[in-house]
Amino acid sequence: MRESVPSGVLTSAIRPAFVASAIVWALVLPLAPFIAAQPHPAPAVVAFLYAVYLTGSAICHQLPERSFDLWGHQMPVCARCSGIYSGAAIVAIVAIGTAALRTVARRAPARPHHRSAAFWRAILGASAMPAAISLLYEWTTGHMPSNWVRAATGVPLGAVVAWMVLWATRPGRAERIR
Repeated sequence: MRESVPSGVLTSAIRPAFVASAIVWALVLPLAPFIAAQPHPAPAVVAFLYAVYLTGSAICHQLPERSFDLWGHQMPVCARCSGIYSGAAIVAIVAIGTAALRTVARRAPARPHHRSAAFWRAILGASAMPAAISLLYEWTTGHMPSNWVRAATGVPLGAVVAWMVLWATRPGRAERIR
């Protein structure tokens, strides 16, 4: 017989791991160029930087002209990806704050509403529109907007994806799915 992990256990592990990783990754992105700018880093620090930039290369094109340059060093991901990860981190921080407020107020969590697949597709599509519009603009005009504009177009997408993950992994969700 095959034993499986109860879905509630998996859900309860995914949520805090997602929140922590979203926040840590968003903090590591600007920290990496700062560390790279330091003279004579320790071998462990160099290994950390390699890991961060290697991870960035696996998920992003890392084109220098499309990336922020901090402390004389390129960030591990482009400006749009930086915006996506910042948006996810903002939602993760808000989720921590609202959970803390709920605990302080000792209120029962609001009864979650059922969300259809069409609802999630519409929200995700709407959040991707700023990035899609800026891409279309770049491709049709040959002009690249500033990195700040590119980063701003990624924030809604990162925020919505994080919101979707947190909604799907909220406490009690696994028990209601069955």
